[in-house]
Amino acid sequence: MMPQIADPDPDMNELAFLPAHELARRIRRKGVSALELLELYLARIERLDRAIRAVPVLDAERALERARQADAALAHGEPWGPLHGVPMTVKESFNVAGLPTTWGYESLRDNRPERDALTVARLKDAGAVILGKTNVPVYLADWQTFNPVYGTTCNPWDLARTPGGSSGGSAAALAAGLSALELGSDIGASIRNPAHYCGVYGHKPTWGVVSLEGQQMRPVPCIDHTDIGVAGPLARSAFDLEIALDVLASPLSAMTPLGRVPMAWRTRGTAPRRCRVAVLLDDALAEVDASVQQALRDLVAFLRAQGVVVREQARPVDSRETHHTYIHLLRASTGAAINEAGYAQAFERAKGYTADDASYAAWHHRGMTLSHRDWVRIDQVRAKLRRQWDVFFEQYDFLICPTATTPAFERNERGERWERLIPVNGRPQPTTDALFWAGYPGVVGLPATAVPLGLSPQGLPIGAQIVAPAFGDLDGLRFAQWLEREYRAFVPPPMAAD
Repeated sequence: MMPQIADPDPDMNELAFLPAHELARRIRRKGVSALELLELYLARIERLDRAIRAVPVLDAERALERARQADAALAHGEPWGPLHGVPMTVKESFNVAGLPTTWGYESLRDNRPERDALTVARLKDAGAVILGKTNVPVYLADWQTFNPVYGTTCNPWDLARTPGGSSGGSAAALAAGLSALELGSDIGASIRNPAHYCGVYGHKPTWGVVSLEGQQMRPVPCIDHTDIGVAGPLARSAFDLEIALDVLASPLSAMTPLGRVPMAWRTRGTAPRRCRVAVLLDDALAEVDASVQQALRDLVAFLRAQGVVVREQARPVDSRETHHTYIHLLRASTGAAINEAGYAQAFERAKGYTADDASYAAWHHRGMTLSHRDWVRIDQVRAKLRRQWDVFFEQYDFLICPTATTPAFERNERGERWERLIPVNGRPQPTTDALFWAGYPGVVGLPATAVPLGLSPQGLPIGAQIVAPAFGDLDGLRFAQWLEREYRAFVPPPMAAD
């Protein structure tokens, strides 16, 4: 049971939407205490989260004690780190000692790990106060967030719509002012998609630089990497993303066939106005709604007015080859953890499709049951795509493209994911078509920063992703920071801003 928290002064509610770096600065300068901030967020969760249901797991007692300790440490001149006293949440799939980690499975309702995920430990070492965990879809396998353990999370911009997934609770909590910072994960745009749907920022790092140790399903060993999958931050500011990434990836290293090796960020340091940027508005394999395309056109007009070189026809890789490679390797990666019965069922379903069937369902089941021989052949195609991206980034600093095909869609929890349809330019589209934009940079492990661009005619957030070269995370983040200062910053949803 959450302890009784006095309602904060109404003026303090403005603090709830400040960036984490500004909150940390105010704590250091003693303009507000860590305890006051934590009480503010707990009161907002009590008031708003009954409708949104973004933070189903609270750790209020331990968080209150840690906030008191943070204030006491600061009073003695002992700051803990860049996130000293900042209240934050983490995605439910990351282990926090003593709290449930279920991945939305009823069978894991009582699973309470004894140790923190490595990323959680790093955030605590940096001074963060973990107040709870945010909701996820079952197996982190949807762009909607619902499960039998915690129920359904709603988008604070429109409660009838999805906040995205699988870090849907993460983005909803940030947008609604229920948390100052968030730890998420991304294998199918699970950071980028919710950020786009909820109007916040998110960063998918270069593959392998942030450990996944402590975010693995039982009985998989506690390894620190998954093919394509990454861990990364979500926030209300691109400046927060850089601070959080520095914490999560320190000391910087990357996975190789020989294990982890020390790395350094690769940065050109080009001033934003002198950058060369390619922009994709649409693709035949994943038609993009006119509202999203218009937001991208508005961004192009701004960039050109600022002197940025923009090209709208440049394409680094073939769309069909990229999408085929991504879906098969994605499903091979996620399918590795299914039990024997699930594998046998997928194997039988895969045999039922004809060789020329290019439907998502066929690719899904074939990918889950790839032989090692076939996996290696597809991985060789990925290596070719990676080389093509390298050539592309000799000419361009960034690629900017959609994160999804539409703004947040109305929640629909019926049937298989690929059977659910959403309207795109007046025509029905399977929700899985939008995975094209997840895999475009994701299959080759490139970093991508999700940024808000504005609102649709319906008043829903629209964003885009800034794709940078491998290990060029800092350049992408700093371009996003420039856009935040000069073009568009976070705006809270009306229901949460009152």
